[in-house]
Amino acid sequence: MQEQILILDFGSQYTQLIARRLREINVYCEIHPYNKIPEITKNIKGVILSGSPHSVREEKPPTPNLDLVKGKLPLLGVCYGAQFLAHFYGGEVGKSNSREYGRAHLEVKDSTDRLFKDISNDSQVWMSHGDTILTLPDNFKITASTHDVKVAAYTIQNEDTFCIQFHPEVYHTSEGTKILKNFVYGICKCSGDWTPASFIDTTISQLKEQLGNDKVILGLSGGVDSSVAAMILHRAIGKNLHCIFVDNGLLRKNEFENVLDSYQHMGLNVKGVNAKDLFYAELKNVSDPEKKRKAIGKVFIDVFDTESKSVKDAKWLGQGTIYPDVIESVSVKGPSATIKSHHNVGGLPDYMKLKIVEPLRSLFKDEVRRVGKELGLDPNILGRHPFPGPGLAIRILGDITEEKIRIIQEVDHIFIEGLKSHNLYNEVWQAGAIYLPIQSVGVMGDERTYENVVALRAVSSTDGMTADWCHLPYDFLATISNQIINKVKGVNRVVYDISSKPPATIEWE
Repeated sequence: MQEQILILDFGSQYTQLIARRLREINVYCEIHPYNKIPEITKNIKGVILSGSPHSVREEKPPTPNLDLVKGKLPLLGVCYGAQFLAHFYGGEVGKSNSREYGRAHLEVKDSTDRLFKDISNDSQVWMSHGDTILTLPDNFKITASTHDVKVAAYTIQNEDTFCIQFHPEVYHTSEGTKILKNFVYGICKCSGDWTPASFIDTTISQLKEQLGNDKVILGLSGGVDSSVAAMILHRAIGKNLHCIFVDNGLLRKNEFENVLDSYQHMGLNVKGVNAKDLFYAELKNVSDPEKKRKAIGKVFIDVFDTESKSVKDAKWLGQGTIYPDVIESVSVKGPSATIKSHHNVGGLPDYMKLKIVEPLRSLFKDEVRRVGKELGLDPNILGRHPFPGPGLAIRILGDITEEKIRIIQEVDHIFIEGLKSHNLYNEVWQAGAIYLPIQSVGVMGDERTYENVVALRAVSSTDGMTADWCHLPYDFLATISNQIINKVKGVNRVVYDISSKPPATIEWE
């Protein structure tokens, strides 16, 4: 079994970040709710307790059962985790009176402490807590302080238990990665064998055992997740993988043909299905964003069901589910509020009678890209910006017509190709154009025009959870605007969206 670190989640906004930092240093880890601790098997090398928005001073604070962990496995308590252990075993935690949010400087009190091996004595750390540890139980020893926080870190004597009241996983903690390495390598004795190559080898072996000679159907989207999932399944079962790539008429200009060509050059068994007319008919006169999503989902299921029946004796449905989706479904806080529904083949109805196989369900997005690179995936697909499942339907505000699709495809094409030709594409997380349901007065030649307005959107992000608008050069935006107005019939005004997420979402619908 793959060696791993177990992360117990108390609902902190930073929990996923802890996992990503460990994965970056080639250590596999899994996040589980504090109240659903999995079986402690031999491959678990250590446990991390996350931070939390909760307080140990609450009437019923989050309380894990650590009987099989504390004193038996290396344990690292972070923020709430540190406060919980101090409080539960006889110390005192109170509300902070001093500044315990933001940057601070760490003073290591015990140079022999293994967690702080080779850590600078004035290292910058990031504090983020409303409570603080006032007193420690007798066998607990302070190992680090800051100017305002006496118990910035402590250890439990005669145990491999280490606790800190700052966040090593955030970039503001300058030596945070080194602290995490000290824990997983020095204390937990991890070997650091979690690499894209090892993941591929292990996953292909598991898929061969799981699937045997069964046939798998996979809906491709042209995106990174489904493409990498397809490549891994192809390596495992070859021609028993049947991929379906549906043209819903809402893709980017020439995307269906270009992506289909890329897939076939990769040796995948792919069938392209032109279903534009079915989607257009279902979307006619539909303006509400959620109704658009539901209409697209309904037609997609119908098309997929029809096409899957042509694959005799198919038993499995392949999906590009990734780890953040899995974490969200078992979150301490429950599934997050639905800001908008997601278009996903996970919504396929029971009557299709297919079992699910998800080869990427243990990977974060950045890991998916690294695995794709190791697999030799086409760089054009690997580096492709995220694109919404409902496609251009949610980038056309209001009802959908073929003329609006034509306009936004042309505008989007000029914008994206411009980013590429000006070497800006790889600096942007996601970019696209939005058709606005308004018209504006313009002048072309000597004539007055009353035509459409389009908005350009480009954001920078690491995971799409938060995003900043990209500060693209003015000269570039001016050039693109001129090209759009001169070349796309029906557009006489271009605006640039300078909203960040939050409060705005990346897409407009």
